[in-house]
Amino acid sequence: MYIKAALAFGTALALGACAPTPEQFESTPVLVETAQGTVTCQLYTLSQVTWDRSIHRPASMDVRTADTICRNEGQRIMDGGTPVLAPTVAAL
Repeated sequence: MYIKAALAFGTALALGACAPTPEQFESTPVLVETAQGTVTCQLYTLSQVTWDRSIHRPASMDVRTADTICRNEGQRIMDGGTPVLAPTVAAL
């Protein structure tokens, strides 16, 4: 009885440790120009847009709108569009 419970717990713990997180799929941020200003998007994988979100937006834009813009940009890139990558700084 206790062995089965221990094995079930151990299996659940091992599988939980393997669950992917969005951070494991982060891409280089992309820039999207809008009428209100530039939105910086963090896209995650080229097979879905569920995790795509804004990481910087104009002050006049709400988070929900910025996140929608980012998911739309992720879809555009999935459909073959070319991303506009945000400038990055090389690590020293």
